[in-house]
Amino acid sequence: MRRPHLPAWLPLDPYVLALLGTVGLAALFPARGPAAGVAEGASTAAVALLFFLYGARLSTREALDGLRHWRLHLTVLACTFVLFPLLGLAARSLVPTLLTPPLYSGLLFLCLVPSTIQSSIAFTSIARGNVPAAICAGSFSSLAGILLTPLLATGLLGGDAGGFSADALVKIVLQLLLPFLLGQALRPWVGGFLVRNKKVFGYVDRGSILLVVYAAFSAGMAAGIWHQVGLPRLGALMAVESVLLAVMLLVTWYGSARLGFGRADRVAIQFAGSKKSLAAGLPMASVLFGAQASLAVLPLMLFHQMQLMVCAVLARRRAQDPEEPASGADRVAEVSLPSGQRTGQAR
Repeated sequence: MRRPHLPAWLPLDPYVLALLGTVGLAALFPARGPAAGVAEGASTAAVALLFFLYGARLSTREALDGLRHWRLHLTVLACTFVLFPLLGLAARSLVPTLLTPPLYSGLLFLCLVPSTIQSSIAFTSIARGNVPAAICAGSFSSLAGILLTPLLATGLLGGDAGGFSADALVKIVLQLLLPFLLGQALRPWVGGFLVRNKKVFGYVDRGSILLVVYAAFSAGMAAGIWHQVGLPRLGALMAVESVLLAVMLLVTWYGSARLGFGRADRVAIQFAGSKKSLAAGLPMASVLFGAQASLAVLPLMLFHQMQLMVCAVLARRRAQDPEEPASGADRVAEVSLPSGQRTGQAR
């Protein structure tokens, strides 16, 4: 008897399943009393470790090489940190009809998170887009998000994310910015070690995020905030996020055409400009929202899986587009990177 297989167009991310399992574990066995303090301390240390590793691994060479294609990178940054937040602010009209205030705060936070790197590159490669541009655009977005996401969140979310209080700013500096800068400073000495042990530290990354999720949802269970969410609200949230993703996919594709970009660049802009990073957003939410982080990250977790499923289908369809000669900007971006990274051409 043949074993059933999931359709190729339905990429259920195993890590998302692990995240959902962690949420279930926190719901059944939340950390309480002294254990809650231990979980919170471990979560704080995990966030600092994550941003130290981000800083130590982020190569500045790719970013500097990609400056030649500055129009594309500015377009992606504008989509990530201008257009997305504007759409998030527009969704405020859906409160309280469709979304509760906590769910809306999570939706708005989702709109402030930087773009992904790995999945943007993967889908751009499948769709025969400008892979070097996707690498640089994702790196720029992640780097900008270290500063812009916490500042935008404290400004736009107000009291829901701590506001512009001295305590919030100290948390941002100590838990996010300082570890990241320390990682960048130590990169010449530890960068090679991290690259050689990339797989091991990948598990450290993901394990740290699972710890952050467990601590956040344990605190949420203790505060009883799950009584605020029912299936109708979750359904409404998914519908709103579906519209948000569809709008961003359309705007990045047709808007980049109006700006004069060629097909390969439009593919990179679409996949880098419509995505949001779960790995970057989860630890930031734990710092900014505290005990409310469980509801704040729920929209991001749903959007992450949604974007993987939709973009997997879209990338395969883009791969069937007719060939188009590379533009001068595409060729410049390609030759600026080592030959091993020139994967933007059709295979």
